[in-house]
Amino acid sequence: MTYEEFLDEITTLLTELYDMADEAAIKLVMEAQAADYFVTHDDQAELRTVEQAKKEAAALYDAKQNKQRTQQKQQQRVHQQRVQKKR
Repeated sequence: MTYEEFLDEITTLLTELYDMADEAAIKLVMEAQAADYFVTHDDQAELRTVEQAKKEAAALYDAKQNKQRTQQKQQQRVHQQRVQKKR
């Protein structure tokens, strides 16, 4: 498949497998692309398969979830520090 088809497949998988909204899936793929995440896929056609798209969709989704959990933990720490200072 072409590079563009590969990215479209990842976007579709994110919406189907992880129940992401179309806009959120597109944004996630575009951000990864802007960060050069898919450079090797562009250079190596053998990496642009449906099976690889499933792996990449899972990796992007997991990274997004990890980022959200980290942000939540950081917000909790800040909140706890504020509460402790008020005591």
